[in-house]
Amino acid sequence: MNTLNLIKNDPWLEPYRNSIERRYQLTVSKEHELTGKGKSLSDFADGYLYFGLHKTEKGWVIREWAPNATQIYLIGDFSEWKECSRYRFSKLKNGVWELKLKEKEIKHLDLYKLSMHWEGGQGERIPAWATRVVQDENTYIFSAQVWAPPTAYKFKKKKFKPNTSPLLIYECHIGMAQEEERIGSYTEFREKILPRIANDGYNAIQIMAIQEHPYYGSFGYHVSSFFAPSSRFGTPDELKQLIDEAHSLGIAVIMDIVHSHAVKNEVEGLGRFDGSYNQFFYGDHRREHPAWDSLCFDYGKNEVIHFLLSNCKYWLEEFKFDGFRFDGVTSMLYYDHGLGKAFSSYNDYYDGGQDENAIVYLTLANKLIHEVNPSAITIAEEMSGMPGLAATIEDGGMGFDYRMAMGIPDFWIKMIKEKKDEEWNPSGIFWELTNRRSDEKTISYAESHDQALVGDKTIIFRLIDEQMYWHMMKNDNNMAVDRGMSLHKMIRLVTLSTINGGYLNFMGNEFGHPEWIDFPREGNGWSYKYARRQWSLVDNDNLKYKYLGDFDKAMIMLIKSIKHFELSPIIKLWDNGGDQILAFMRKDLLFVFNFHPFKSFTDYGILAPKGCYKTILNTDSKQFGGYGLIDESIEHLTSLDPLYKKEKKEWLKLYLPARSAQVLRLEKKK
Repeated sequence: MNTLNLIKNDPWLEPYRNSIERRYQLTVSKEHELTGKGKSLSDFADGYLYFGLHKTEKGWVIREWAPNATQIYLIGDFSEWKECSRYRFSKLKNGVWELKLKEKEIKHLDLYKLSMHWEGGQGERIPAWATRVVQDENTYIFSAQVWAPPTAYKFKKKKFKPNTSPLLIYECHIGMAQEEERIGSYTEFREKILPRIANDGYNAIQIMAIQEHPYYGSFGYHVSSFFAPSSRFGTPDELKQLIDEAHSLGIAVIMDIVHSHAVKNEVEGLGRFDGSYNQFFYGDHRREHPAWDSLCFDYGKNEVIHFLLSNCKYWLEEFKFDGFRFDGVTSMLYYDHGLGKAFSSYNDYYDGGQDENAIVYLTLANKLIHEVNPSAITIAEEMSGMPGLAATIEDGGMGFDYRMAMGIPDFWIKMIKEKKDEEWNPSGIFWELTNRRSDEKTISYAESHDQALVGDKTIIFRLIDEQMYWHMMKNDNNMAVDRGMSLHKMIRLVTLSTINGGYLNFMGNEFGHPEWIDFPREGNGWSYKYARRQWSLVDNDNLKYKYLGDFDKAMIMLIKSIKHFELSPIIKLWDNGGDQILAFMRKDLLFVFNFHPFKSFTDYGILAPKGCYKTILNTDSKQFGGYGLIDESIEHLTSLDPLYKKEKKEWLKLYLPARSAQVLRLEKKK
């Protein structure tokens, strides 16, 4: 075979040619094995149309894969939760069981489960392919529910193509997206939060905790029912309406999908679904995740691949999601889940510790998703830096559209925690934000939900801490608050302005939401106090949160207005560690940062393309809570320096207040 472009583009990968080419061939071979002649991956991933409960012209049919089962009964409201011969499944081939019922034997909203029998045991189970699962408010027991409303929701927006230039993601959680101390709903989010997001300029939302999960405090990462949208937030139709409304506002909807592991629960989840330990998961020492208290899928089984690929297609087709952010990809890629590994050299990626079955699955998942919807978005949450993750499959990559730049938030935390303000090095900041593979697009972010959890702190809380409780009124002058707000704006601006793909923000962090996220649990008295968003803070014109929210909107709108901003080259013009000044250009925009905590500079010279520059965004503006030291009405003309005539650069002299940033546009050439 010809050398893959992944290797051609990176000579350092040459020693690992065999490993990379082997992975590619394994993927090609597995696809051929799964699809056979004349079929596509999309055809193979139609499992959700066959398995599970379906209404037919003659009544109902339910099918499940349970190779270790000896008998299966459908139990529920209709059978008084007892086994009876009328509701006994018949065994088909390959471990598949089937039950056909007349139309009147079950009805919309009936609760049901499987009574699963195996050699030496028996237990109640929620069907693996259930599309609706609810929890009893009194007993807290989960059951599947028949969902067949007389009038199903029909999408108004038939076709939607996401705007990914650039991709501006608002990461969110339905349950905590409201202010009261309770769980929010799909409808509330659609009516109250979507308009905020659209108004702030974001063109995508990334929704967490959609797949049903028994424990609310897991943030949706301990999934039990992979095909069921969480009923805590409402009905499947209400989720569809939310997505439809988002599309009408020009907002793409990305689902945070969890295929890296599953909850250990046996009654609610897939753990020992048919009585065996190795139906969906590894049956040996790899079965349990050592850090997450969960179960690890066996990606070497074709039936597991079928289940997970069908899951991807189901959410795309049935709910019109625009793509997925795959959680825990690092854990999938390595047998040791990447735990305690430095990943300091390429050898760490190709030392024989890679789970080739998982890599093949992820590659096939990306191919399937883009086969079903060519405009779909796929993002990998991956921290090891595995080369080729977001390179095309044809080039030898795994086919993700983007990878999360997970080192950036870690970098900002380290800077804030360990460095004095005087030690913030602009060269180090620029390198960290732009150090990435040229053939892979990334999602840059200063912080996500991870940095807001209990035990950690958001950027604003690290910067201001308890002063936020007392000094966020607009007429209150406080040095700690001023410093925190200035750096909050600068950190976000420099992170966004250096993207090569997209940008992400967790809901509320744009306006400096105070405190942390803590879901109801025994340790906090099952309180919802910290599992909500205090929108009233940013809506209050008397509070400084409004300044941060307004700046975020202005920043997003500016970048959004530049066509293909994320694809434009980043040209560093100035970098002075002593002065703590950083300046770079993208297209006709000049970004200038003065990170120095107390030194302001008058007529500071920067070599820039000659012309006239006008300030169009300024962190120090009074409308964003700054001191208003920069006169934005002034046009700045460059001045000739014979030494740089050949480079077509001239001196641009600017006033740079301490701890501020500004964006200037090159208006016209001299």
